Amino acid sequence: MKLNLKSIIKKIAVPIIIVSVFVVLFFANIAGVFDFLEMKTYDFRVRLFADSYRTSDDVIVILLDQPSIDWANQERGWGWPWPRQAYAELVDYMNTAGAATVAFDVIFSEPSVYGPEDDVAFINADEDFKRSIHTVFFSSSWGSVYSWPRELNTKTFDLTGFDPVILQYDLLNFVNDAEERRTGAQFPIPGLMNTAGSIGNVTSLIESDGIVRRARLFTLFDGKAVPGLSAASLLVSGSDTDISYDRKDRTISWGEYTIPTGKNGGSLLRFKGGNLDKYWPYSAKNILQSAEAYARGEEPLLPPEDFEGKYVFFGFYAAGLFDICSTPLSTVYPGMGIHITMLDNILNDDFIRESPSTLAPLMSLLAIGIMVILVLYSSHITITVAGSIALITIITGIGFLTYYLGYWVPIVFPLSGAIFAFLAASIYKYATEGSQKRFIKSAFSRYLSPSVIEQIIVDPSRLNLGGEKREMTAIFTDIQRFSSISEALQKEYADEGPKVLVDLLNLYLTEMSNIVLNNGGTIDKFEGDAIIAFFGAPIWTDQHAVLACRSAIMMKKRELELREEIMKSGGAFYTPLNKLIADRVIRPERPLYTRIGINTGDMVVGNMGTPNKMDYTIMGNAVNLAARLEGVNKQYDTSGILISEYTRAKIGDAFVLRGLSRVRVVGVNTPLRLYEMLELREDASPEIQDMLSVWEKAFNAYENQDFAGALDLFKSIYQKNDQDRVAKLYLDRCEKYTAAPPSPEKWDTGVDNLTEK
Repeated sequence: MKLNLKSIIKKIAVPIIIVSVFVVLFFANIAGVFDFLEMKTYDFRVRLFADSYRTSDDVIVILLDQPSIDWANQERGWGWPWPRQAYAELVDYMNTAGAATVAFDVIFSEPSVYGPEDDVAFINADEDFKRSIHTVFFSSSWGSVYSWPRELNTKTFDLTGFDPVILQYDLLNFVNDAEERRTGAQFPIPGLMNTAGSIGNVTSLIESDGIVRRARLFTLFDGKAVPGLSAASLLVSGSDTDISYDRKDRTISWGEYTIPTGKNGGSLLRFKGGNLDKYWPYSAKNILQSAEAYARGEEPLLPPEDFEGKYVFFGFYAAGLFDICSTPLSTVYPGMGIHITMLDNILNDDFIRESPSTLAPLMSLLAIGIMVILVLYSSHITITVAGSIALITIITGIGFLTYYLGYWVPIVFPLSGAIFAFLAASIYKYATEGSQKRFIKSAFSRYLSPSVIEQIIVDPSRLNLGGEKREMTAIFTDIQRFSSISEALQKEYADEGPKVLVDLLNLYLTEMSNIVLNNGGTIDKFEGDAIIAFFGAPIWTDQHAVLACRSAIMMKKRELELREEIMKSGGAFYTPLNKLIADRVIRPERPLYTRIGINTGDMVVGNMGTPNKMDYTIMGNAVNLAARLEGVNKQYDTSGILISEYTRAKIGDAFVLRGLSRVRVVGVNTPLRLYEMLELREDASPEIQDMLSVWEKAFNAYENQDFAGALDLFKSIYQKNDQDRVAKLYLDRCEKYTAAPPSPEKWDTGVDNLTEK
């Protein structure tokens, strides 16, 4: 009932946590909390993929760079600024070449310092070409003109294709705060303004963090939809002025072009490379040199056909001359690059498109739901961690993959959802299931090793608290003649006797229990000097019999070491009191000696007792048999470890054993074979191996009533090792049966009926 209630509570908690985390993060997203981080992750995506995109072959860049300035000063005697005649020569050469347009990213807002004739040369060149584009700059701080010049009759966009509702509400996206602040403009000098094929806006669309990521197709000024420098290039080359706006898709349709729009009416640019080098920029001096050579009838350095039908951009690129802006690629990005990239994206139709506004919340909700379920229902911390990392990796991967495919899918909102969901679910799990884990740790710390407890905490389903039947191995230990030791201590130490007894017992029990725990066993209880333990629960392992037997071998070895360490001066356990114990109580003739019984079989294990007092324990006939075998050791005078035939069947060849008689123990009518455990197979000496080969022959002869033959064999074993009390036991039996053989009907194939527990 409790488990069902917990399950119901958890099922209720899951949607509550999901909704709570989502609502908080949703409003945080609306408030712009994630904007800064999102823009930075977007910028990283831009930098990562910028060099992998191909630029348009129709875009040409001409730069007035420092080598051009140095060349002009030396060859033509031009100081800075250059005379307008230089730009006239450039336009004339592009006119000869048949260039589609020439866009100047330079504001010629003042007359030439070389006089009116210098301006006239430039104006005449523009008038002949008819496809030059000059710039206008809009600013609330620097603009000096606040209305569209009457004499300016240049191409602007026709917004009749825009719905009136859009004009009233959505068009605010396409203006530069014009409704809130008075925006002025800087136009070129009247002559250039009137002869230009179009006027292009070069005002950058700067976002809240100072970065330029977008560009507008047009900007509204005094009722005119003024194209950007890139759009003006297309208008001048023949594109129609009519455009329309799809409010649902948030796109501008312009003839064959589709331009997606978003924040502030800007289009997200797909930047291609960290500077202008990917557009194969030409130096202005090479253009002028080519124009000179062409005029003389010589072969030009740059033939005119290289520029035929091309969209040409001209700008300053010498130190201190060109305008810079911050973009995702660089904090010193040439401003002209924004317009070049805009035109490139229009021609290739490869803008970065913004995902629907509902996508990020949906991704976040899904991430929150997955993470909450993962944390609350995963039973392994490794699965939780791996799943969390996988979820975060998938969200991040989606953001990068979709950018490469041309979409900006926000990832900070979904990632925040996953992270905060992990924290919220973990806190809830700690507050609820943490109490269960603390109970498990407290309840089992007395019985189990820390590593086993941690496994149960990670996967509580491996623990059946209600009790169950399963195959396990039980081990019972007892100190031989402990009552005599206790009595001796009471006599020899008087008032200190109880303390000495407790010290001795604690030392022994601690060392023996640690061996059981380190082998994955569970301490059932201590009964005086006896230890009751079992293997195979609460965590199941099919090696329970092997682990129990290994523990028994280790306990017997540790027992010998303890006797030496207690008496060894300077040893880990040496104290004056321990030495007294060793000298007076654990003497060679009565050493500290443990008898161990081990049995394997079906047992009932679980928490048993009352609601106020219970123990995690075992019960059943198989448990009782293990207890009986511990006592049988003294009847066979073994080295201390007896196992049943059931345990023998489970341990394979990992141990050195010798078979003993079949017995009927008290309370058990069915005879079973006993085995004395001697050593780990890997540690067995050649002497033990030789003894076993003789023992098998001797015991077969004994059970087949060949007592004379068995007598000689048992005698040979005993003569080699007079400490082998089991060999002496069967030697005595053979002498007895040789003198007075038992009748066949009383022999019962050598089964011993034991009358003592």
